This record gives sequence, C-alpha cells and structure tokens, in this order.
Amino acid sequence: MNSMTGYGRGALERDGRQLTIEIRSVNHRFLDLSLRLPRCLGFAEQAIRERIGKKLSRGHADVFATYKNLRDDSRTAVIDPALLTAYLAALNEIAEKSGLPDDRSVMRVAAMRDLIVVTEAEEDPEALMALTMDALDLALSDLSAMRAKEGAAMARDMAGRIDALEALTEKIEARYPQALDEYASRLRARIEELVESCDEQRLLQEVAIMADRSAIAEETVRLRSHFSQIRGMLASPEPVGRKLDFIVQELNREVNTISSKSQDIPITQLVVLAKSEIEKLREQVQNVE
Repeated sequence: MNSMTGYGRGALERDGRQLTIEIRSVNHRFLDLSLRLPRCLGFAEQAIRERIGKKLSRGHADVFATYKNLRDDSRTAVIDPALLTAYLAALNEIAEKSGLPDDRSVMRVAAMRDLIVVTEAEEDPEALMALTMDALDLALSDLSAMRAKEGAAMARDMAGRIDALEALTEKIEARYPQALDEYASRLRARIEELVESCDEQRLLQEVAIMADRSAIAEETVRLRSHFSQIRGMLASPEPVGRKLDFIVQELNREVNTISSKSQDIPITQLVVLAKSEIEKLREQVQNVE
C-alpha cells in the first residue's frame, strides 16, 4: 500500500548540463499533474507526464525542474553591426557639434544599449531528454520510497482498526440474544401490569416479530466479508484506494442498519464505537493511492 503524500528529488550533472527535478504529491481522487519547467524542457513535457503516469495512479503532484547549462559553448555574444555604425556616427556628430573631447573607448561603446546581444546556444534535444528522464526516474524512486513507507504505517493502523471493528462486531453478536431475552422480560412485566395473567403464546409471537425485525445476522456476515476484503487489500501491491473507499462506505452502511434495527442501549453504544473506528478508517483511506 502506498500513500499519496510524499516528496522526491533527483539531481544530475552530465556533460556540463545540470538538472534538478523535485516532485511533491498530496491526495487527490485522480492523477493530477502540475508541471513547472524551464523553457528549454518544454519539448519534454508530454514524455514527463507519461513517465509519471506509469509510476503513479492517484494524487496531485507538483513537478519542479531547474536547469543550468555550464558548457563553454552555452552562450554566445555578438555585436549588432548596423547598430554599432549608427552609434559611432552619432558619437562623431556629438563631438563635432559640441566641441567636446572624443573620449570614447571600447568598454564605453560596448556598454551602449542593445549593442551586444547574448544568445543561448541551441540545446542537444537527445542529450537533454536523456538527462531529464534519468533525473525524473531518481525523483520518482525517491518519491515512491517515501509513499511506500507512509503507506506501510497507514496499513498497520488500518489493520488495527479492522481488528477493533471485528471485536466490536463480536460483542454486538454476543449481546443480541441477551437483548431479546430482556425485551421478552420487559414485555411480560408490562402485560402482567395490565392483566392478571400473560398469554404465553401471544408473548412468544411478539418476541418472534421483534426478533425478525431486529435480526442483524445478514449485516454482521457482510461486515466480516468486508473485513476480509480489506485485509487482502492491505497486502496488495496494486493501488487499492478507490476500492477501499467503496468498502469503507459499505461498512458504514451495515453499521447504520444495525443501529436502526436495534432498540438496545448496549448495542447502540457499541455501534457508536464502531462508527468512530470507521470514520478514522475513512480518513486514512482518503490518502491511499
């Protein structure tokens, strides 16, 4: 089991190219990716999405990439010849009309606006793609390890809550016959308050009707089936978040049915405890991939 929350980082430097990719993920119903890439990696966006999609099935992931080209040929600086000619002509005219000394120098001329244009060298797309995929794999491996570690802790917690729910189910089942006996005793006492003698046959019929209305065997059988399914999912290597979400809803449905059928205070108290455990289980499931 994997959590949907985690962080991964992959950093590589190769042939003068330096790339760092960071991935932060949180829970989300579906896989939702937000990529922030430098312009030079725009061509790799689809490949990055596809690679992440093979590793993650659910969660919102923010992907950040920073790139530096440290190669000697990464930039070029060239002058604009036409602009240089125009600047020199303007300087000559200024010197001639103003009578000021002509103190121009290479550094002063070079500092003139837009005279020297610095351009980024074209990247090698194959080398950059290979570097990107390798750094991304490192980040995904790091992220997966964190998600797996948190997922294992969540699985242990959820297994403990299933054990607690199973124990509460056993207590409810054990209490049910006693609740019927107490109902029969209360009914007998009420009848005897009203009349001198109690019709045993009529009493048995009323108790039988009550037993039929409040029968919880179907619900407890389904609860045990759900417990077994959840335990199997906790050990599954496949993403199980959506299935778990559905089954936890079914747990809540069965417990609510037991609550609506029962008029017994001890059973109602046990149901309240069970619903509390299910709610904690539901909160955990929201972060399962």
